[in-house]
Amino acid sequence: MSTHRIHIFISHSWAYSNHYTKLYDWIFDENWSVGQASLVFLDYSVPKDDPIHNANSDRALREAIFRKIVRSHVVVIPTGMYVNYSKWIQKEIDGAEEKKKPILGVNPWGQQRISRVVTNAADKLVGWQKKSVVGGIWKLYRS
Repeated sequence: MSTHRIHIFISHSWAYSNHYTKLYDWIFDENWSVGQASLVFLDYSVPKDDPIHNANSDRALREAIFRKIVRSHVVVIPTGMYVNYSKWIQKEIDGAEEKKKPILGVNPWGQQRISRVVTNAADKLVGWQKKSVVGGIWKLYRS
């Protein structure tokens, strides 16, 4: 049996941290496997309870976020409309594209409208179900 250590960056708006929390729980609070492969997910996000403290400017914060993204295998971004109004989520999309990291767009449950910013940038889109999210991560990691 092989083990795959997959580094994940979950993008989020702290004002809508419930999406981050749900994705985090689905990905990191369960043991996952695919066939004979064991999946170990490692969190490279910037959660609300552990922000980047040493960034004293937007540029320093951007560089700190990009350092986390470059060490990640997959960037996960909810497609909620609030993304359209978040300059940091756009910077995270830019970082994923610049660092050539695949983006998994996740459509939150019951959302009637989704962000074109994310759907246009996403390498793969999935629905709001934990197996879909983990399956999407695995597919992007393997490609």
